Amino acid sequence: MKKYIEYKQTTRWWAYQSWKDAKMPLVTVVKTFDITHLLKVCKNKNMKPNMLMLWCIIKAASQIDELYQAPDGDKMARYDSMAIQTILKRKDGGLIFCDVPFENDLDRFSRDYTTVTKLAIERNENYILDDRMTIWTSAIVGTEIDCLVNQYIEGLNNPFMTWGRFRKGWFKTTVPISIQFHHVQMDGEHVAKFLNLIQAEMKKV
Repeated sequence: MKKYIEYKQTTRWWAYQSWKDAKMPLVTVVKTFDITHLLKVCKNKNMKPNMLMLWCIIKAASQIDELYQAPDGDKMARYDSMAIQTILKRKDGGLIFCDVPFENDLDRFSRDYTTVTKLAIERNENYILDDRMTIWTSAIVGTEIDCLVNQYIEGLNNPFMTWGRFRKGWFKTTVPISIQFHHVQMDGEHVAKFLNLIQAEMKKV
């Protein structure tokens, strides 16, 4: 469920005062992740790497209170649940945006991922969960990517994460992931915690 609260009711009031008039209030941070263990789990459990990447990201996000809220004009939108968005191919070659609801149980999240992505492709239309705080993602697997800075569209303030082709070494596989976030929503300290939690989830999944 989504509800609106005044900035003064949140711990981000001072950030709103500092960044409300900024023409570009987004910040981009990049971290390289070790996904060696994650890929082993995918092979052993016959799971898709993208699905498991999404689950690790949203599971980490669920532990950051600031990620349950996002700036929306002169108010803050507060959500009581989360989702993570993946991008699929349309039948005509375009893009479909598909939101997968967060479930703390991996097997259930995997089933939901399969169900909603299949539904979106069959219907050839977006599957959007407006009542959840959604982390947007884009996997550009055609090449290796060091960093991606997205365009800024006023009013679209959700965190956006991007990665490219995995980098396979002799002993481990890595991938840089870019996160773009609204500075009113989070500071660097929150993002550092979020990224560290993602890595932790990838190593213990």
